[in-house]
Amino acid sequence: MQDRLASWVCDLSLLHELTERLARTALLDDTLREVVQAGATLVGAQRGLIALSPADGLGPDTTVGLGLGHADLGALQTVDFGRGPVDADEAVHADLRHGERPDARQREVAAQLGLGAAYGLALAANGTGFSPRVGESSTSGAGSSTVPGVDGLPAFADSSPDLNDLSTGIVDTSPGVSRLGSVVWFYDEAAEPTDRQRRLTGLYLRFAGEHIARGLELARVRRASAELAAETLPARLPRVPGVRMAVRHSTGPLGGGDWYDALPLPEGSLGLAVGGVTGAGPGAVAAMARLRASLRAYAVMEGEDPVAVLSDLELLLRLTEPARSATALFGHVGAPQTPGGRRVTLAGAGHCPPLLVGDHRCEFVETSLSAPLNMLSCWEAPSVELHVRAGESLVLYTDGLLHRTGEPVDRAFAQVHAAAQSAPRTVREDPALLADHLLHAVLPGGLDATGGEEDLVLLVARFD
Repeated sequence: MQDRLASWVCDLSLLHELTERLARTALLDDTLREVVQAGATLVGAQRGLIALSPADGLGPDTTVGLGLGHADLGALQTVDFGRGPVDADEAVHADLRHGERPDARQREVAAQLGLGAAYGLALAANGTGFSPRVGESSTSGAGSSTVPGVDGLPAFADSSPDLNDLSTGIVDTSPGVSRLGSVVWFYDEAAEPTDRQRRLTGLYLRFAGEHIARGLELARVRRASAELAAETLPARLPRVPGVRMAVRHSTGPLGGGDWYDALPLPEGSLGLAVGGVTGAGPGAVAAMARLRASLRAYAVMEGEDPVAVLSDLELLLRLTEPARSATALFGHVGAPQTPGGRRVTLAGAGHCPPLLVGDHRCEFVETSLSAPLNMLSCWEAPSVELHVRAGESLVLYTDGLLHRTGEPVDRAFAQVHAAAQSAPRTVREDPALLADHLLHAVLPGGLDATGGEEDLVLLVARFD
């Protein structure tokens, strides 16, 4: 009895350590890697893979390997290891090199990769979590049993008619259960897990499945938010004669409302805009999309007067989004003038001043100080006119660039100015290089810098 108690304590300690490691994972791919690694520890295998392919078809479909390269994973998938449908709930234990069940192609791949045996378990979704199906019967495959602690879920038999059953999904007969994927571990020699290893693996996968469920849902939400944000912003910048543009955009983890736009206007003119709405998440993204679409319409109607464009936008925001405010900067870039350059008219509503960068000057364009849209009973501010010479660039950005520095606002402005002023001439001549230079000078990690909780937009327009 003491030996059994000691064994149970050891098992519980191991499960506690593995589940703690699992709980520290946040991203879905990290979770899948941890699950296949922990399972390999429990069953005594060196290699494995976990294939995720939810039955609802909403994805994401992904395969994560342990001790297997991309070529190895590709070879395994050609013989349906971790892929393809199955006809019954089963755990798979098969001799890959010497048994009679594998076909010639499967034996060839197994020999190529040095695989001796495989042991696979299917994962199934049940309610809000995922519950494992784990075989506890003898290797003869006679009968099956219910896994302790997994109520109402039958175990698998330990034999399989062929290796094509080693798949991502199962067809469940249990009501309310849908297939999610499978995890497979590979032995270098003919081997199989013991009853204790199967029991521990089943208990671990029970908790791991719930964590995978949360990671899957979070991955879907993030993907939907990113796709929504991408669809609400320009797919590409327009081609305007005499103007080259580049943009850098990064969305915070919750998805925010920073946006940008470049709109060709009649008679060779151009409209440039950046802005942001308050809040984060899908609501902010939807509000940003409506605001940007409205600004495009107002710019076409009265783009030569940026004050009128922002006034109309403020009125619309007050009527349709009374609880939300926004900052915006809109500039009308006129047609090329003789002997060179363009006239630019700017108006801002609580937004950061743009930066004018050239060979002979580097300065902020001091737009009139004004409140954000929908903050006062009526927004009003005069416009600012400037002449941009050929060879100069106008840099528009959102306050996310300043906030991500972690410095006070005045010091962040000084960093942006110093970065632009120190840019080599070859960098200033290319808007994409200038954008990257500014980001890496102000944020050492660029768009991937730590602390990027806010959206960031950086739009550079160079006039030739």
